[in-house]
Parts: sequence; structure tokens; C-alpha cells
Amino acid sequence: MGSSALVFSPYDREVLEPYLPPRTPANHGSLPFSTLTFATSLDSAISLSPGVQTILSGPESKAMTHYLRSRHEAILVGVGTVMADDPSLNCRLEGITLEQQPRPVVIDPVVRWDVAKSKCLSLAQQGKGKAPYIVCIQSNPPFGQRKALEAAGGKYIYMGFEDAMTDDGFRFGWNSILTALRDEGLHSLMIEGGGSIINSLLVPPEVELISSVILTIAPTWLGQGGVTISPERKEKQKQLRLQHPKWHPLGEDIILCGTLRAYLPSARQNQLTVPVPAIEGTGSSNIPNDTNLDGYAVMGKPPI
Repeated sequence: MGSSALVFSPYDREVLEPYLPPRTPANHGSLPFSTLTFATSLDSAISLSPGVQTILSGPESKAMTHYLRSRHEAILVGVGTVMADDPSLNCRLEGITLEQQPRPVVIDPVVRWDVAKSKCLSLAQQGKGKAPYIVCIQSNPPFGQRKALEAAGGKYIYMGFEDAMTDDGFRFGWNSILTALRDEGLHSLMIEGGGSIINSLLVPPEVELISSVILTIAPTWLGQGGVTISPERKEKQKQLRLQHPKWHPLGEDIILCGTLRAYLPSARQNQLTVPVPAIEGTGSSNIPNDTNLDGYAVMGKPPI
């Protein structure tokens, strides 16, 4: 992939492995394995202010991000992220083929993003990544954008108004999003941001759809006024605490891995139960009754 290709060491890969999706996809009825991952400052901020691109990760953590992309079939971001940063949304890890590239997924309810002018689509047209899937409620996006997107292998995924209406505007339910992506044949998903996307996932019952969490903590403070990760706390909700946390230094950053369930993703191989509730004080799971988690719902003993 040229001189810009990134390298991530076998040792660091092994550290992350228990928190990554299975290399053999789960059964077709399962929702995608969903990894929540982002870089944060010491004061829990991901950018200096809304719409401002802020680099937090060091070079080693950047390589890790691209390795994580190589281990997931799709990358998901919100429309605010693509409009602010115009990200590549591809994998630049050394040795990655086009087939191994992740599929970008953009949550854009009312089609605000001009995909035809994006770096992401340009890279797809050059064979350096895949064209995005755009989740929206608008069934008639601009013709030129749709033509360019579909010509590169991307598409708009249309969802109904009933899946998106909230008191404060358009916001899709996560069960609906993951179901739609499963129906597109995607088995694993790396959720990268931005702040609204991340915060909306870290509340019950949506939090139970997260398979693992991998955070990069940078040794810096961004100060007040930044975009912070601080999910809404619902009435009578207790602490939301990572289970089976693992800390790993990487360059100047610290990587924090964990799960918000009572078991590690890798535990599907161990067939052992660990009855620890994901949300303290509840004593039970918040997984919706109609959610199929067969691909990774076997509880297991955490590694020593």
C-alpha cells in the first residue's frame, strides 16, 4: 500500500484479541458484533468544540485504529463527523487488500452529507477503500450523489420515519440500525463516533448492544467547551462500569479495553458462566427481548 502503510505489532494484536469479533462470522440471525472505540482526553473530551477536528492519538494508537478497522467488516460514524473531518474511513494497515477493507457506514437521516465530494468516495473510486452505506430516511437523495455512490459500490439504506422520530428530531434506534446492517450481510461493526453517536449508545437498553469497548486515552486535557463523552443518566440508573478491564500502554497513550456485558467476547470458546451484571445495581440484563445475540452470547471466564 505504499510508504504510508501502517504496521501494528503481533504482541499488541494479541493483547486486543479477546475484545475483537470472531474471525469466523456468527450465524446469520445475530446482530453485528459491535465494538465501541474512540480517543479521549483526560477530561473525557473527544474534540475541542463541535465540528473541530482534534488529533488526540499518537502514531502507535493510530496504527492500532487501522488494525481494528482491519478486524471489522464495517466502520460506523455520524454525519457530523464526516462533515467536520472528511475522513478517509479506510484501512491503511500494511498488506490489506481491497476485499479486506471495512465498509464505511454513515448515519445521515436527512442526507446532509454530499458524498460525491468526499475523500471516502474518492478513495473508493481509486480502489483504496469501499464506498459507504448511508443510513437515512430520505428516499430521494440528490440524483448526482446517488449515482456516484452506487457507481462506486455504495448505497443508501432507507429506514422508516417510525425508526427515527424522537422528541428532539431524527435519531434512529440502535436495534433498527444493527438489524438493517445485518440484513446487508455485515457481521461486525466498529463504532468510531462522534459524540452524539457514542453517548446515545451508552444508555440502557442500547448499551447492551455493545459487544466490547476499546478506548485510547491521550495524556492531555482539552478544557471546558469541548465535545465530551458523558451519557445521559436515566432515573434510578446506577453506575455503568466496564467489566474485565485491561490497560495497555501504547506509545504515549493508554489503551483501555473492556466489555459492558458480564462476559468477554472471547468467552464464547470457554463455555463458562460469569454472573456479573453489566450495570451495577440492576441484577439483570437490559437486552431487548427480541434481540438475537446468538453469535456472542455464551458467557465465559475472563482471562487471568
